[in-house]
Amino acid sequence: MSTFRQIYYQIVFSTKHRNPVLNIEDEDQLYKYIWGIVKNKNCKLYRINGMPDHIHLFADLHPSVSLSSFVKDIKVSSNLWIKQSGLFPDFEEWQSGYSAFTYSEREKDTIINYIKNQKEHHKNESFEDEYKNLLISHGVEFDEKYLW
Repeated sequence: MSTFRQIYYQIVFSTKHRNPVLNIEDEDQLYKYIWGIVKNKNCKLYRINGMPDHIHLFADLHPSVSLSSFVKDIKVSSNLWIKQSGLFPDFEEWQSGYSAFTYSEREKDTIINYIKNQKEHHKNESFEDEYKNLLISHGVEFDEKYLW
């Protein structure tokens, strides 16, 4: 029997200290680079977008790829690429943690649109509020002193 699964992840991670160092003019090049990493891991990226201090990915992971190795590979590889490209001169590194939330097929289009509209969304909601709301809506217990 073949392996069947459908697990959609929204993955969120930020720059170190949430410094706003990912300039909008060059973010598409970063997103294309990350898309290449995802593709090389036999995973599917449905949407990527973000703000100067954080990124959202919506992806389906291949069954042979663990979530932690997926995120680690993206962060390590893109960290090196960012420093070599010189496009984001104030970038230090990615924050060490990340968050990942699962979604159903019914929610797929909603999450794709949510990520697509990050710039518009953040005109009305800070990253801090967005992040806390994601944690709360997914039932993740947290202590605020460890968030920032």
